[in-house]
Amino acid sequence: MKKTILTTTAMVAGLGMVAGAASAQEVRFMCYSDGNECEVYDDLANRFEADNPGIDVIVDVVPYQAILENLPVQLAAGTGPDLAKVTDLGGLNEYYLDLTDYVDADYWENSFGETLNWYRVGDRQGIYGMHSQLTITGPFVNATLFEQAGIEMPGEGATWDDWATAASAVVEATDADFPMAMDRSGHRVAGPAISYGAKYFDAEGNGSFDGFDAFAEAFVSWNEDGTMARDVWASQGGSTYADAAQEFINGEVVFYYSGSWQVGRMDEQVGDFFDWQVVGSPCGPAGPCSGMPGGAGVVGFEGTENPEAVAAFIDFLAQEDVYAEATARTRNLPAHLGVASAGVEFEDVSPAAQGALNGFAGALPDVSPIAFAYQGYAGNRAMFGITVERVSQAIVGELSVADAMERAASDLEAAMAESQ
Repeated sequence: MKKTILTTTAMVAGLGMVAGAASAQEVRFMCYSDGNECEVYDDLANRFEADNPGIDVIVDVVPYQAILENLPVQLAAGTGPDLAKVTDLGGLNEYYLDLTDYVDADYWENSFGETLNWYRVGDRQGIYGMHSQLTITGPFVNATLFEQAGIEMPGEGATWDDWATAASAVVEATDADFPMAMDRSGHRVAGPAISYGAKYFDAEGNGSFDGFDAFAEAFVSWNEDGTMARDVWASQGGSTYADAAQEFINGEVVFYYSGSWQVGRMDEQVGDFFDWQVVGSPCGPAGPCSGMPGGAGVVGFEGTENPEAVAAFIDFLAQEDVYAEATARTRNLPAHLGVASAGVEFEDVSPAAQGALNGFAGALPDVSPIAFAYQGYAGNRAMFGITVERVSQAIVGELSVADAMERAASDLEAAMAESQ
């Protein structure tokens, strides 16, 4: 794992707990970036220096895979960092530092609302994380290819079948290679699966794959008949993540289903190569035209030797003016309600990127309540992995869709038993 270490000295102004301390308290922040997030956090942390030289925040920049795979192992072994940027929001709750006694709880509740629940599990109902990047899944579309093909894009309320038909027609009329592609991710397929009837929970609120079969059948058939770029899912093993962003950037894919975190990458790498835009998630037979919410948050860990310092740094990042600046500079959707209501002037983005970010933000009201609940479910990480592994086996022909779903249900039962 390649690691870059950035060092800053940081502290919130007025915190007498460390003012005048004989030696600095070291706080290690494990951070991954979709774009420039860690760089921005490091810059913001520098502002602590003038008022409180009592804390050193060391930002360890790591690959996203390290957050998924290495961090849980480190936390279980008691060797984890003091804080981290994470995406397994509820799944790591047992390790989180409760910030309630260190921050203005009313401010946090009023500012972050429902996203605070994504970090809570069972009787652990404190304040555990600042949701730094609110994301939503959705499609990127190569508008230039549609124009070259002389085909009109499906409009509002279009279904997955409508988009599959239109994108396939575009490929037939142009040099594009694939009508559609979707990230190899259980999170990415969740919104589309809900639109096909997936419930994700049983009557008792436990995880379930009931209703997932209809989407699995459609998705596997799209991979078999060439509608989907098959290698995105078929060329990997287990639950390994893969995306198709580069294929879209290269102009090979007409319709790419990913999410709002890719906007910066598209803005930077597509450039003037072609016109692209974001459209709302297609609808399914069950009705909802839902994407999947998600994102990342900054959390502290109970194992830290400096809980006050960790809480102070996170609370600083959560203040409205600081949060607004970070959102604008990182080009992410805000989870802070005050920042969202005021609107964000994103920095250094093209008109296409500004429109894309606004498009993703506009899709949030269409997100299914099931999707919000699933994002906060502590068992979702296991379910994401099971989804990817079993659906991939159906795509490559190792299992029928029915057998894959039966295995998925058994996998989930075993995972739930282990977690209990």
